[in-house]
Amino acid sequence: MAENPMTEQEFKRTRQFIKPFSKFNVFVYKLTSGRLMGTFGGRPVVLITMKGAKSGEPRTIPLMYVPYKDGVIIVGSQGGAPKSPVWVKNLDKYPEITAQYQGKKMKLKARKVDDAEKAAVWPTCVEHYPPFDDYQKRTDRNIPVYVCEP
Repeated sequence: MAENPMTEQEFKRTRQFIKPFSKFNVFVYKLTSGRLMGTFGGRPVVLITMKGAKSGEPRTIPLMYVPYKDGVIIVGSQGGAPKSPVWVKNLDKYPEITAQYQGKKMKLKARKVDDAEKAAVWPTCVEHYPPFDDYQKRTDRNIPVYVCEP
């Protein structure tokens, strides 16, 4: 059983805040190459641009920056919410992404890791953003992790 799980009502309230804040974050980040709104809680943020699973249209979201080899790791934690973020479906259908960290853009391919690989890369995720551990404890779902490489 998850520790202090997020209720569906808390998830809905949180989502109402996250969506407009994320759009604003992306706008300011792009405008300033990450000089403004390039961190969250003192930790760096990366912009991930992907195609929407249904629309095929580009979608850009801010996520915690977890550098890994020549790419990044992205974590579908959604703060330990009971459901995975919508963007997980996007990556499963269209794994080609662009990651922008500050002024540097990288064309990458996202690959969802299995449980064994997740166990291997999870410490790197937590090193770069310690709350990931708390988020996993808050939910019974297996938080999806993607290794994104050139």
